[in-house]
Amino acid sequence: MDLPAVIQALLQPDLYPHPVQPPFSVLQTHAAYVVLTGEYAYKVKKSVNLGFLDFSSLEKRRFFCHEELRLNARHAPDLYLAVVPIAAPNGAFQLGAGAGEIVEYALQMRQFPQSALLSALFARGELTLEHMALLGRRVAAMHALAPTNAEIQAFGALSAIEQVIADNYRSGQAYIGRDQTQQQYDQTKAFTDALLQAHPDWFAQRQAAGMIRECHGDLHLNNVYYHAGEMHPFDCIEFNPAFRNIDVLYDVAFMLMDLDGRGRRDLAYQFLNSYLEQTADYWGAVLLPLYASMRAYVRAKVQSLLGDDPHLSPSDRSHIHQEAARYYQHAWDYTRRQDGRIIVMMGLSGSGKSTVGQHLAQQLGAVHIRADALRKHLGGVPLAERGAADLYTRAMSDRTYARLLELGIFLARHGQRVILDAKYDRRQRRQTVLEQAQAAGLPIQLVYCTAPQSILHQRLEQRQHDVSDATVEVLAGQVFEPLSVAEEQLTLTVNTAAAWREELDLEVGG
Repeated sequence: MDLPAVIQALLQPDLYPHPVQPPFSVLQTHAAYVVLTGEYAYKVKKSVNLGFLDFSSLEKRRFFCHEELRLNARHAPDLYLAVVPIAAPNGAFQLGAGAGEIVEYALQMRQFPQSALLSALFARGELTLEHMALLGRRVAAMHALAPTNAEIQAFGALSAIEQVIADNYRSGQAYIGRDQTQQQYDQTKAFTDALLQAHPDWFAQRQAAGMIRECHGDLHLNNVYYHAGEMHPFDCIEFNPAFRNIDVLYDVAFMLMDLDGRGRRDLAYQFLNSYLEQTADYWGAVLLPLYASMRAYVRAKVQSLLGDDPHLSPSDRSHIHQEAARYYQHAWDYTRRQDGRIIVMMGLSGSGKSTVGQHLAQQLGAVHIRADALRKHLGGVPLAERGAADLYTRAMSDRTYARLLELGIFLARHGQRVILDAKYDRRQRRQTVLEQAQAAGLPIQLVYCTAPQSILHQRLEQRQHDVSDATVEVLAGQVFEPLSVAEEQLTLTVNTAAAWREELDLEVGG
């Protein structure tokens, strides 16, 4: 590829005041070059104006280098080190201001192995469900600390969201007939427009709940690395406040879309449900089809912009066009989701219902709501702490089951697949679910998990780091009221002491 003179200079080992490891590698995005020198990496912004991003002047590139340093220090303080001027005294490039005219700025970062990127782990088949659960918890903690104020909340106003979406589609029009079809464009845009028009109250509620925060803004597999048992998001959006001052679930939707678009729904929903369990932001999941479609369209547009580079090789250009087309297709797919449904997990403590529910959520692409977590959120008890007796009163149980059902009906009515995970040991609680689901015209499946009493005891005794507070003593006081004839017709019984996954997948479907 043809490289600017300043990047060619950064490829010279004698430019650096510290030890380096040549030959160097150069990574390129639509807006920057990154030179990997060994211990350190140097990121130089391209002199471009893409509308949503303007690095066209030296002063703007200096400003946004400092913004990138400031913002990413919250997420990866050990990674982002300094903004370094590049001078050119007597026409020769020099790292550091020196006595010459400053011609460019670079962001100095501590280099990490590219093999640690989640995208690299994914490519090697090493990205696991455990990784995704860890990432969900990490992003939840990140969002809990993310700043918000009236100015930031204003970016969540319907008018502001409409403007961002309109700009996105306007930019994408240029690629109709090349990377996307007219039908894809028309139907994706129609879905977006219809939802915004039908549900302005949803966005007002997100603002009122304080869910518009200064987020990462670009959270996908290539912007997170895994090291020493921890997840490290980096490279957050610095160039446009409208892209980072967003709904926290719009931030989450990028990673969800990235994994789902790569054919790993299981990883996507493990990440999502890990996040939701930490935050209890289940209601907001109603916006995920919109948010995931928007994310896919943004990703497609960025690929299309990359494909406009006249210096690309024919093979690189072909690959970029294929990637853009894949993301436009994916944006369209999110607008054509199947109807919602409810799956009710039932069983005594230790019966494996949460394990089965988690598996179903991964396979079906479902929101998994555990009563154990919801109860603690409602009671103001941290998930990692054991609840006191007042968390387990009849009144608190009634409140928990009522909220569980309310969320399930709401989400399923708007096209989500929802797994309600609780004991449901009392017939009256089950009957209430059936009546409300049937009144809403929603398909419903009951899944009863069972295992020998000795196995239940063993599981409870060995349980660690789980949100549930159930013990063997708690189990001793539990009685599962028999299923009615009507319930039996809707119930799939799963013996979790035996092999169950393959048969369950066949019974429940995709």
